Amino acid sequence: MRAGTIGQVLAVCVVHDDLTVPGRVGRSAIDKRPVPGRVRAGRLGLDGDHVCNTRDHGGVHQAVYGYAEEDALTWSAELGRPLAPGWFGENLRISGLPLSDAVVGARCAVGGAVFEVSAPRVPCATFGHWSGERQWVRRFTLAAHTGCYFRVLTEGEVSAGDPVEVVHVPDHGITVRDVFTGTDPERLEHLLTAEPTASDEIRAQVARHTRRRAATAADGPATEPEAIG
Repeated sequence: MRAGTIGQVLAVCVVHDDLTVPGRVGRSAIDKRPVPGRVRAGRLGLDGDHVCNTRDHGGVHQAVYGYAEEDALTWSAELGRPLAPGWFGENLRISGLPLSDAVVGARCAVGGAVFEVSAPRVPCATFGHWSGERQWVRRFTLAAHTGCYFRVLTEGEVSAGDPVEVVHVPDHGITVRDVFTGTDPERLEHLLTAEPTASDEIRAQVARHTRRRAATAADGPATEPEAIG
């Protein structure tokens, strides 16, 4: 992703209905559907959207979740069925930008708002239940097509059809995929200095990758990125 690159919002999605899901979470707002017209993006997310499991989701660093149409089409071909906007629990289905390889801290102008790439999406058991696919969390984790969360730097309205213009990309070059996979923990440590606003979740992920690397060196193969419920 480079400054000046322009994608497009294909759909703006908010909660259609809360779902009852197994496990400790109980209720989930993962069922997102496209809505017409312009939708205000505020500090904590889109108007009409909400989070049920506030322990593991939501907050300023997970205000808006974007998923790339290109990644969705890859999964659609693998699963043999269409995956409509919102299926990944995303708020924005975007074409033309590699969101799973977006640089942490990159900024995008979308409609009247400005977003900042803040984190990868970490799949959880609720996502696995919603998908109806066997071993979905493991498959999603191994593919690492995570999409990205955005912070809302400038509040404003967004809608389907809006251009998504990358207006700033940090020099460190560390992507949400890098954070998710943790293949270079030492490089990730640099992110915490280069991006002083990095969320507690990012810092926790980097710490987990560092611990795994140490454990691997002592005991054997690394495990997959940890899924949060």
